[in-house]
Amino acid sequence: MKLVSVFLLLLAPLLASCHKLPQPVDCSAIYQQDKRKPSGVYNIYPAGERSAVEVYCDMTSEGGRWTVFQRRMDGTVNFYRGWDQYKKGFGNATGEYWLGLENIHLLTNNKKSELLVDMEDFEGKKAFARYSLFSVGVECDFMLSVSGFINGGAGDSLSYHNGMKFSTFDRDQDNDGGNCARSYLGAFWYNTCHYANPNGVYHWGADSTIFAVGVNWFHWKGHNYSLKTISMKVRPVL
Repeated sequence: MKLVSVFLLLLAPLLASCHKLPQPVDCSAIYQQDKRKPSGVYNIYPAGERSAVEVYCDMTSEGGRWTVFQRRMDGTVNFYRGWDQYKKGFGNATGEYWLGLENIHLLTNNKKSELLVDMEDFEGKKAFARYSLFSVGVECDFMLSVSGFINGGAGDSLSYHNGMKFSTFDRDQDNDGGNCARSYLGAFWYNTCHYANPNGVYHWGADSTIFAVGVNWFHWKGHNYSLKTISMKVRPVL
């Protein structure tokens, strides 16, 4: 009996070391596994074990646990792209990227989720807009549902886009007579056309050369100020 007990005692660490933690579907799951994890790039699995994708996890802002699905910070990535690339995603999680409409849908499909939009201007001022409910519908329109605005100094530039289908230059699904994505050199849930254009052309601050094509958030800086940074991030409501 003693030999069996000793054997089990010696075997226990080996069994423990073989135990795998479940693959995290988002940054909130990574946080729940280890609350000491810092902000940074991690692998998540939105659609199961074969769906690994790199994302930036924000573990500090407004309580942390945020999965960043859109980030602009230096203009190194071209965001004027077509439907297929916005569907699948592009860029690099260490810098500027778009996670992909399919993945954003998976992150918000079966769980109540909220949205945080962080931004900074070229003078070093920061602001945010937060929404207590956020989801993206199924293909082929990936409709936006957003509500419950909480002001962090940026104002509400997204509610105007609520209920809109996603539009790119090669798939026009907005309410405008023209093509908003082509007119404003971006891709978004355009209405007629926008108060937010986070996927627009990266300019450096105030620029009225071409109206409203920059990375702008109207209710903070107007249509002709292109932000230094903006990031859109989601997490499940616990």
